[in-house]
Amino acid sequence: MSILPAAASPFYDDLETRAPEAREGALMARLPGLLAHARAHAPGWARRLAGVDGAAVCSRKALAALPVLRKSDLKEIQQADPPFGGLTTVAPGRMGHLFLSPGPIFDPEGARPDPWRGARALWAAGIRPGQVLQNCFGYHLTPGAWMVDLAARHIGCAVIPAGTGQIEQQIEVIRTLRPDAYVGTPSFLRLIVERARETGADIGPLKRALLAAEALPESLRTWFRSQGLDTVLQWYGTADIGLIAYESQALDGMILDEELILEIVRPGTGEPVTDGEVGEVVVTSFNPDYPMIRFGTGDLSAVLPGLSPCGRTNVRIRGWLGRADQTAKVRGLFVHPAQVAEIVRRHPELTRARLVITGEMANDAMTLKCETAGAPEGLMARVEQTVREVTQLRGAVEWVAAGSLPNDGKVIEDARRYD
Repeated sequence: MSILPAAASPFYDDLETRAPEAREGALMARLPGLLAHARAHAPGWARRLAGVDGAAVCSRKALAALPVLRKSDLKEIQQADPPFGGLTTVAPGRMGHLFLSPGPIFDPEGARPDPWRGARALWAAGIRPGQVLQNCFGYHLTPGAWMVDLAARHIGCAVIPAGTGQIEQQIEVIRTLRPDAYVGTPSFLRLIVERARETGADIGPLKRALLAAEALPESLRTWFRSQGLDTVLQWYGTADIGLIAYESQALDGMILDEELILEIVRPGTGEPVTDGEVGEVVVTSFNPDYPMIRFGTGDLSAVLPGLSPCGRTNVRIRGWLGRADQTAKVRGLFVHPAQVAEIVRRHPELTRARLVITGEMANDAMTLKCETAGAPEGLMARVEQTVREVTQLRGAVEWVAAGSLPNDGKVIEDARRYD
């Protein structure tokens, strides 16, 4: 990625337009080397991959047999082996930046050009060498601002390290330095635009926005356009992976980054779901400094069918659809998505299930709603018994029509009243 494309090219590199079969073959061929590198240079990965034949992990089926490392586990792993849980391949002093994200979770940044691979998202949004970006992510301790800063400078842009807050100064910066693009959260951009309207300040030079870290409803995107912003796109990433996916000018889903393998799995499990079904985003990253193998982000999304009209051929996802961690407390005990998956596993007649919690706190009830290919006599009683065994709680079982459970990634629905 050290050689940038011609500014007129809509694509960041040739990887974006290769045949999907060629991309898949190349990624699978790289997997054994990734596991070998991680095991040889990161003691945490050596422990997690003990007993795994890395050379045999060269297919999605083999990859899916490995355990998922969930973001929710990182805090405990890092506390046991500070600072990064033994998951980095280089010493902290040879990194670029070291961050502390909420959790607390410590995040390393490699000392390489564009270490978060954010340039691809900027390029798709029309950012080109010689432009100016107003970076309104926070620069303090967390990596979001640096993902943008280093990517923009790699492309050859100037960056205004605006950070968050001080709206009047943000407006003055726009009026005076005339940035080509805003990068930050949708909510903060709205505050800037609304204040400029109230005060009559001219922020007309600002024509592009690349937004992240919050949901962007279509109604808000439309509102930004009505205020003079020609291009309003999103990108999606995490502090552990960097860029995961981004929108193009086609506005038809979010396109996966070229350096990742994406799986969508049933929440609470490592089991991949079929394309189109909502589940947890699990990513394998070829980052040489901080490799991630089946990293569960805790975010929900789904794969979209077909290819983007923009000409990029990588997998597309629907974007961020919520959180996968649906753990709920019922009568003093935690109920986890993995327990629902275990109940389904014990009864092959069940095709899908959703645990619905109703009532009020301290006076709640559980109902396992099940889609089934057939309900032989006595099955309901057996499932009810399994619910008690797995959760240590009593719960009712209800048969529902095949395909009637919502495709929203939820396996536990907390429908209790909290008023």
